[in-house]
Amino acid sequence: MPHFDTFTLVRWLHIVTLALAGGSAMVVLLLVGFEESREDLKGLTSLLWKRTAAWGFRFAFLLGLGLLLWKVKIGAMPFDAVYLSWKLPLATFLLMFSEMTPKALAAGKRGAPMLAFVLFLLVVFVSVNHEAFGYKAPKAHMGPYTGSMESGK
Repeated sequence: MPHFDTFTLVRWLHIVTLALAGGSAMVVLLLVGFEESREDLKGLTSLLWKRTAAWGFRFAFLLGLGLLLWKVKIGAMPFDAVYLSWKLPLATFLLMFSEMTPKALAAGKRGAPMLAFVLFLLVVFVSVNHEAFGYKAPKAHMGPYTGSMESGK
């Protein structure tokens, strides 16, 4: 029987919530075109984004922050990975645009949902290709006896 630890379970939930939120965002963007042509669908995309994509992005963001704090607490150095310096601001902007999207969709504007979806794609790209960004070089330890051993210097 496989062994599951809590960290792996939370990381899996983070990935699943992000994937479901991104999928629902894509569906909402596809429905925007139908909303303009049919009067009975007015307001549907705003409601769908608010109930599916927004909550998914919120949960994914909170789970991601929890994972980051968890790594810091156990003594890991998560900020040594350069991809995290890209992922955190992108994820923050994604959450901001996701929160602005329902009002924009209700007003008939598509800019915020399109930008939120592009940011979702960028966050996923950075996360999947995190090895391409590399790691920070470890700093050399400067002890008290690192000076020159030659006399007169």
